[in-house]
Amino acid sequence: MRLFGLMALGLLAACASAEAPTGGDEAPAARSLGEILEQSPANDWRTVDQNNLLYMQLPQGRVIIELAADYTPLHTANIQALARAHYWDGAQIVRSQENYVVQWGRDEADPHPMGTATATLEAEFDRPRSGVQITRLPDPDSYAREVGFAHGFPVASNGSRTWMAHCPAMVGAGRGDTADSGSGAELYVVIGQSPRHLDRNIATVGRVLQGMELLSTMPRGTGPLGFYETPGERTTITSVRLGSELPASERVNLEALRTDSATFRDVIESRRFRRESWFLDPIGHINLCNVPLPVRVRS
Repeated sequence: MRLFGLMALGLLAACASAEAPTGGDEAPAARSLGEILEQSPANDWRTVDQNNLLYMQLPQGRVIIELAADYTPLHTANIQALARAHYWDGAQIVRSQENYVVQWGRDEADPHPMGTATATLEAEFDRPRSGVQITRLPDPDSYAREVGFAHGFPVASNGSRTWMAHCPAMVGAGRGDTADSGSGAELYVVIGQSPRHLDRNIATVGRVLQGMELLSTMPRGTGPLGFYETPGERTTITSVRLGSELPASERVNLEALRTDSATFRDVIESRRFRRESWFLDPIGHINLCNVPLPVRVRS
């Protein structure tokens, strides 16, 4: 048995030696994520529409959120109207639940004019799959038949319908017990594990592009579901404005990597197969919510 094992090892070594590249035939080193982005062509990036950007000013700094007009157009229009009405100026972050969400809005006892926004909207939990170009992930998903990226957001599909997934940094609109009881006036952001069980149960309206660290480090609430129990624990929002309302000098000109681009497909593969020297096993698989969605400031 030992002799057979040694012979087998000898055969394997011989095969490896015959197949190994020699001299100048070595395979090029895998590019790092930074190199992939640095070498990307300009047309693989899209300029983020300032009319779809919410600038939320907190005492600790600024958070910028991109609204998903392609997936939740009714909520996007309502949230834009609320921002124009300065609805969230003086509103508060009311909840910070460990490994789950941070939530903000107004108490029922603290009304504020909503401008042209409406108090409730019909549900926008998903949309028809047809006509949506999805950059698909090849790896299986526990929650959907198909997952990938469309219009810059992580999405899932059952073949006939498609929806945005609850990945970290995704923003959703709170609602009551009925599907049509939300308006976008009460928002939350995913700060921890990916609560994909919320998919198709609530409208996902956008994604934080900058300032995620300000939300994810909010002190955790001690009440049920992470709600703050005293007013002093809450963080008051200074203002929320649409980028299109701000003076040009106060805007951030952001570019997001197009999720239908060749560069983004390279990003996916670089994360599926981790070839950096630290990794002993390149894995060859990735979860939808672990794929980075690069954003940069346009110079």
